[in-house]
Amino acid sequence: MKKLLPAVVLLAGLLLTGCAATPKMSIPESCAFLNKDTFVPTGNQQQKAEQISKHYQEVADKVAPEVADPIRKMADIMKQVAGTSLGATSAEQTKQLTEQNNRIGEYCK
Repeated sequence: MKKLLPAVVLLAGLLLTGCAATPKMSIPESCAFLNKDTFVPTGNQQQKAEQISKHYQEVADKVAPEVADPIRKMADIMKQVAGTSLGATSAEQTKQLTEQNNRIGEYCK
């Protein structure tokens, strides 16, 4: 049992460091990253909406928190869109996406 303890401690240390949050980009780095993003979804409208939602979530995990919050909200909206029968945004969802995009624009001028 004594020989097992160091292995458990080492494994726990590896898990803790592996799960540590990765450093986020600064706001200028985030804006530069967003300006270079060339993601293009494929497939039907539902598939595109789902891909966009996932992409937004991945991007939000990398960028500065101030920029990540509106991107996460956009990801949630696109996930709702993907869940519809046509995969098309409603007027209200389009308005919400525009509002979130404008919030990002407040930081990325």
